[in-house]
Amino acid sequence: MTDSFDNFENLREPMNMPDPRFPIKVHRTHFEHADTTLFAHHWHAHLEFHYIEAGEAVMECGTTAYEVQPGDLIVVNSNELHHGVSRSSDLFYYALIVDTSLLHSQFEDAADTKFIAPIIQNRILFRNHIRGNAELNACVLSIAHELKTRSFGFELAVKSELYRLLTLLMRGHVASVLTKDEYAERMKNIERFEPVLHYIDLHFNEPLGVELLSEIAGLSRFHFSRVFKQLTGRTVTEYVTATRLDKAEYMLRHSPLTVSEIAAATGFNDIFYFSRTFKKHKKQSPSRLRDL
Repeated sequence: MTDSFDNFENLREPMNMPDPRFPIKVHRTHFEHADTTLFAHHWHAHLEFHYIEAGEAVMECGTTAYEVQPGDLIVVNSNELHHGVSRSSDLFYYALIVDTSLLHSQFEDAADTKFIAPIIQNRILFRNHIRGNAELNACVLSIAHELKTRSFGFELAVKSELYRLLTLLMRGHVASVLTKDEYAERMKNIERFEPVLHYIDLHFNEPLGVELLSEIAGLSRFHFSRVFKQLTGRTVTEYVTATRLDKAEYMLRHSPLTVSEIAAATGFNDIFYFSRTFKKHKKQSPSRLRDL
């Protein structure tokens, strides 16, 4: 496999902001083909919002996959593993990424203590899938508009809409509030399993057994398998297969390698098994995708 395919991003996505002093960004994304990976499994410390403008997709947050349609909003909590796949052609969605420290006050007040700090600390978790909420959607679109036009005072407008967005989420869409112990356990698992998922991401074309991966995590095979399923919603085999298929899809779209070469390069020793598995998960054969 050539060097151009060796340097895939780490699962913990580095999140550069256009203006570090005002850490928020938005982009409108368009995908022309169904069953295309929107983004591989990854996580980051920031809050992320996906507003579906047109088309359909599957957005996976943590262990749950959501079928989304126009008017839906996906909320990705801080340090939450997420993944997306288009389900239609002409998919348009907005991705808003927010460093919530933007709202952190230099001087502690009631709002900061009760709401902003717990959100920053990842102790308040919001519901991932919100359907047809006009008020929330309007906040996201207003922020997108302000960041695009950058009219005088846009920073004030953006922060105002962010406070409004979080207020609406707090009032009607809190999924759970973690205790300090629960938060500590959540972060411990994330930190322990990050090198495991990173290893899978870099060594997807090599044999990846539970014994090897559990040693990286420093856990027994049984404990490792149980926590891995809790964290990703998949068994190790299912997760490794999904990762390999995502890499294969990327190569089919962007490399000159043959289907057989791509199968071998992504850890599939049997071309027929690769084709059958790819079609099962991606809803089309590798050769059909290559022809698009």
